[in-house]
Amino acid sequence: TNPAGAEIQLTGVYAPALTEPLAHVLNELGSRAALVIHGAGGTDELSPVGVNRVSHLKDGAVHTYDLDPSDYGLPRATVADLRGGTPDESAQMMRDLLAGRLNGARRDAVLLNAAGALAAETGNLQIALTEAAASLDSGAALAKLSALVEFSQSFA
Repeated sequence: TNPAGAEIQLTGVYAPALTEPLAHVLNELGSRAALVIHGAGGTDELSPVGVNRVSHLKDGAVHTYDLDPSDYGLPRATVADLRGGTPDESAQMMRDLLAGRLNGARRDAVLLNAAGALAAETGNLQIALTEAAASLDSGAALAKLSALVEFSQSFA
């Protein structure tokens, strides 16, 4: 079971053949909705590098399909386009992304995964991509991160 008690989730696996079996396991464990994915380039997350394997659990039924980000207007990227840097550089990239100052493949990867989490429930990735982009562009995502940091520091 999910230790956080989440009924809806996005979960990645290391092999495409595992997406469907894991979706069925999540159903047996009480998940209401989930996207279980194997990303292009061998990742365990949705990737703009190419076609991703997805098993979508919704209300007890599992539907498995291939998801091509280019079908949603996102350009292809290379693995090199997604690489981070040092921990400090990666942290700055994330701050820039959440502040709306970073575009390109890294932003597309974040949008895909945020939208995937939303689409697990709604089933509509196009609308979820629009909602995820609005969250970044409006500063709402950065505000949530700031609130989380403030909350976690209250325990220090």
